[in-house]
Amino acid sequence: MAGSVNKAILVGRLGRDPELRSTQGNTPVCNFSIATDENWKDQGGQNQTRTEWHKVVVWGRQAEIANQYLSKGRLVYVEGRIQTREYTDREGAKRYSTEIVARDIQFLGGQNDRGGLPGEGGGYGQQSSYGQQQGSYGQQSAPASGYGNPAPAPAGNDYGAPAAAPAPAAPPADDFTDDDIPF
Repeated sequence: MAGSVNKAILVGRLGRDPELRSTQGNTPVCNFSIATDENWKDQGGQNQTRTEWHKVVVWGRQAEIANQYLSKGRLVYVEGRIQTREYTDREGAKRYSTEIVARDIQFLGGQNDRGGLPGEGGGYGQQSSYGQQQGSYGQQSAPASGYGNPAPAPAGNDYGAPAAAPAPAAPPADDFTDDDIPF
């Protein structure tokens, strides 16, 4: 392989409300954390869960939108790159922070979805508060190459799109012949 890949895709719930700040150059930046769960059965047959916490950073207009519409408990899809920063804490010690720099965010569930039972809150195919259809991973709200110019949406499945016309009914079983097999 000629290159490398740095890509993270997460679906989880916000652990706290987002925090919006601005850089000295007035660029909006939003920080929040999301939790993802891993479930399995141990050797004794008991269900086990491990929760992993991820720091997320969003820049620009998308930061403002995330701050406006996300809140603690909300289900969100985040796609971005993994970045580790080095900084010096108040005591002068070097610290490291690993975070996801978001390139694409999709709000999942309904606006009032805070992790309730299935059927309470939203799901795929619903409209988010700012007019984009949810669950449509075939559409990108951020560019695929760089952060300045939008990339065209890839062709393929759009899970949030309305269903196409139903396929024609299969022929009755008694009308089936060997000529119907395509090979």
